[in-house]
Amino acid sequence: MLIQPKKTKYRKYFKPRGIPRNSTKIQKLKELNYFALVATESGFLNGKQIEAARQNIRRKVKREGKLEILIFPDIAISRKASAARMGKGKGKVDHWIAALQAGKTVFLLYGVDAEQGIPALRSGANKLPIKLKIYKL
Repeated sequence: MLIQPKKTKYRKYFKPRGIPRNSTKIQKLKELNYFALVATESGFLNGKQIEAARQNIRRKVKREGKLEILIFPDIAISRKASAARMGKGKGKVDHWIAALQAGKTVFLLYGVDAEQGIPALRSGANKLPIKLKIYKL
C-alpha cells in the first residue's frame, strides 16, 4: 500500500522548485540500540520508493524488531496525459513525494542485533535513489 496523505487542504499544489537546502546537521537520536538510515544528500523520494525500501528491510529482518519511517510524502505531483493538448487545466495528481534534506533520518530500526540490522538497512538503502549512510547508536 502506497504512503500518501488521507486528506489535504488543497487538491493540487505547485511543483517544488529545486532540491531542498543541504544541511550538515544530523538529527538527534535516542540512546538505545538503534540503527539509523541517514541521508547524506538532498533530494526527493516518492511513496513507491519508500514502500519498496520498507518492504525490503522488513523482509531481511524477518519482521523482528521495530522499523520507524520518519519521512512522509506530502507533496502532490500532477501529470497530464501524454496525448493531451495544451490548455484544459492542470493534470491529475500522479504521485506524492517527500522532500529530504541532507542529514535527515529516513528509517530507524531497533530491537534487532547488528549482524541482522545493518545488512537489512543496506539493502533498503539500495532501493532509494539518493546516498544514505547507516549509523549504529
